[in-house]
Amino acid sequence: MANEGTIDERFDALFKRIDHLEKENAELKKRVKYLTNRLSKYETPKNSSNSSKPPSSDFPGSKKTQSLREVSGRKPGGQPGHKGNTLKMVETPDVVHEIKPTCCTSCGHNFESQEFILCGQRQVSDIPPIRPIVTEYRIFKAVCNCTHETIAEYPANVETPISYGANVQSMVAYLSARQYIPVERITEFFASVLNLKISTGGVCYLLEKSRRKSVPHYEYIRQFVLGSPVIGADETGVNINGKNHWAWVFQTTLATFLGIHKSRGSKAINEIMPEGFENAVLVTDCWASYFKGLTALHQLCTAHLMRELIYFGQLYAQNDWSGRLLGLIQNAIDLRKQGQLTPIKTTEIKHTFSLLLEEPVDPEFKELITFQKRMIKYSTHVFYFLDNPDVPPDNNGSERALRNFKVKQKVSGLFRSTNGADIFATLRSVIDTAIKQGQNPYSLLNKIALLGLTE
Repeated sequence: MANEGTIDERFDALFKRIDHLEKENAELKKRVKYLTNRLSKYETPKNSSNSSKPPSSDFPGSKKTQSLREVSGRKPGGQPGHKGNTLKMVETPDVVHEIKPTCCTSCGHNFESQEFILCGQRQVSDIPPIRPIVTEYRIFKAVCNCTHETIAEYPANVETPISYGANVQSMVAYLSARQYIPVERITEFFASVLNLKISTGGVCYLLEKSRRKSVPHYEYIRQFVLGSPVIGADETGVNINGKNHWAWVFQTTLATFLGIHKSRGSKAINEIMPEGFENAVLVTDCWASYFKGLTALHQLCTAHLMRELIYFGQLYAQNDWSGRLLGLIQNAIDLRKQGQLTPIKTTEIKHTFSLLLEEPVDPEFKELITFQKRMIKYSTHVFYFLDNPDVPPDNNGSERALRNFKVKQKVSGLFRSTNGADIFATLRSVIDTAIKQGQNPYSLLNKIALLGLTE
């Protein structure tokens, strides 16, 4: 068969065969490249150390969360100069037990008329047995000489024949929103520890009552955040009766405002904060919704960017672009922390960043190219923290605020209703703001509980 046909025909057949094999080889190379890229994602999976995924999503046995901080070289534990806290004796104890010897342990002499000398003391701090205090309010009436009958009024907070007081209301709110305790376990705590029986319905009623009374404070927090020059914002998914909603946070160093919305888009921001942020620097990740409204300036969360760059360094080990940008961001943060930032160094950092954005990246590193394009788009928002000392380089404060929703869900499983999520958002906003301002969160909840109804 190989010798059949003329030489020209045989050459034509060979060229066709070669052409077919070259095409087949190109297709196979393309297929191998595709499969190699897919396999690389499994070999270098995203986890909490190289992305924004939570630690709970990590595979069993995977490396624990990797901090972006560099090793300090210091030993674990308290550092020199750190003031420790220990249990101290009080000057005026509530109960004093004087223990005196009755006779000599050597000769048996009776010490009935002996003078005693104090040689030591110890104190035990404990909680007294807890029982509810029931206060009864009795109103009276009087009949005037003019025959008019005047009846006294109950205090504003005494609304029904039998009700729970402000201390119970604030304790329920505190246990639910601050300590993340589910409703049924709150009823168990009150029955077992406080000797007061409250139904689950009663707990829900008290939580709703706390929310209503907290509304003015909640709105004040929102307005306070809106008036701040630097605002951190973030969002996370919330399971409400099996359906996904979104918890939004807008926070500053002194206040935290949390809200629930069905949308993750700009619609949620416009409805929660309709006034916009035209006088503020908004610190966020690259989620597009944050760049659609009225905002004076932006600062991208460098912690997000650094985790992505760590991932690219693992995924594309042969590239050094991601490592150089990671080092540049880390160096900028370190210089600011150490107080060594100067206008010249700021200019150098921004110039180096511009050169990195102009530098071509290997077309095979597709995800890295996408990241570079995103950095070009938001280039003015990466190092703004170098120009303004009040602007943080990361959005960790917002992530810490939203973590409370995740903890609540892990303990309780989900929110049964949107109203339940709204209650948690309202009370948690009050609590987190109180903590940021150095207040006792339970004391503040108690003051709110003493207020009249806001209906």
